[in-house]
Amino acid sequence: MTRQIIATPNAPSAIGPYSQAVRAGNTVFFSGQIPLDPATGALVEGDITAQTRRVFDNLVAVAEAAGGKLSDIVRVGIYVTDLGNFAAVNAVMAEYFQAPYPARSTIEVSGLPKAAQVEVDAVMVLG
Repeated sequence: MTRQIIATPNAPSAIGPYSQAVRAGNTVFFSGQIPLDPATGALVEGDITAQTRRVFDNLVAVAEAAGGKLSDIVRVGIYVTDLGNFAAVNAVMAEYFQAPYPARSTIEVSGLPKAAQVEVDAVMVLG
């Protein structure tokens, strides 16, 4: 099976030795996205809502670069530094996804790169 590296300037460049996403067959595996502005590489300012919107905007850009859309995503992994933000993250996710929703996990972590409050990774299957 061949692997295709997915890269777009419309999402932040990787800050380590990894790709924004990798396509293997019809499946696209997204690396975790944190709320970085793709134009500047800087963490967006604002609360968890602003940071979560930036993360999902970044995921949209990577999905489009892979030839898909958010509705093709089958699994989402969300990592937050404070589970007290669970409802706010849910509200933002509801702006981007419609039923049937992807499978999901939400995990509280002690820290994220660049002191982000949220990181999201995903798996997308293209038809």
